[in-house]
Amino acid sequence: MNKTINLKTVNLNADLGESFGAWEMGEDDTLLQVVRSANIACGFHAGDPAVMRHTVRTALAAGVSLGAHPAYPDLQGFGRRPMKIAPAELEAMILYQVGALMGIATAEGGRVTHVKPHGALNNQACEDATLAATVAHAVKAIDPELILLAPVRSELYRAGERAGLRVAGEIFADRAYTDAGTLVPRDRPGAMIDDHDKLVAHVLRMLEAGGIIAQSGKFLPAPIDSICVHGDRPGAATSAHMLRAALESKGWTVAPLPALRAG
Repeated sequence: MNKTINLKTVNLNADLGESFGAWEMGEDDTLLQVVRSANIACGFHAGDPAVMRHTVRTALAAGVSLGAHPAYPDLQGFGRRPMKIAPAELEAMILYQVGALMGIATAEGGRVTHVKPHGALNNQACEDATLAATVAHAVKAIDPELILLAPVRSELYRAGERAGLRVAGEIFADRAYTDAGTLVPRDRPGAMIDDHDKLVAHVLRMLEAGGIIAQSGKFLPAPIDSICVHGDRPGAATSAHMLRAALESKGWTVAPLPALRAG
């Protein structure tokens, strides 16, 4: 159930729809011409109904698959501040956010096909098995056919598998990894990969090796289904364009998530 189409097919995704009111974030319209799946903010860390609808419309016009990007209720902190929320309350928050995007997608003639937690929610669920199980349970409660997009080798990935969900394993193009396979914290040297050429080389090394290559050079095997370029980063559209061109030049087919996780 969790096999990709072939060894040379991969997904490219971005976190999008993160503008809010008069505050503009990212290069969404340009990125949507390059990536194949969009993780759309649902209003808790960024985004608002009008931004969500515009992002859905633009994604559908570009043939990009739709994903919900639920987060902790943290507009001021962009969803990056860790929180401790009771499981029942957190599950309700995820249902609320994904349901909102589903309503907009339906109105625009589309369908949400995956869920990817954002920021601190994602990071904490990667290391906390109980929290990961709450996220997976919420996704399954909404629709057991939804794809859970989760970092490779994480508790969230394993929770999705235990819940019987279709799980896609993700790596981050613009982030460095620790020897444990987690992301290097943003406040540490080298955590962010800003140079476009280094970013492309970083991803190609991991794909060719078949797993994470940590900042130290340590290799951690893992199946890689999807690559994320953070849409809020300066130059994200350039990075995504260069990365897709490099992937295709190496013989990779860049496909939407549902094509990788069909059936």
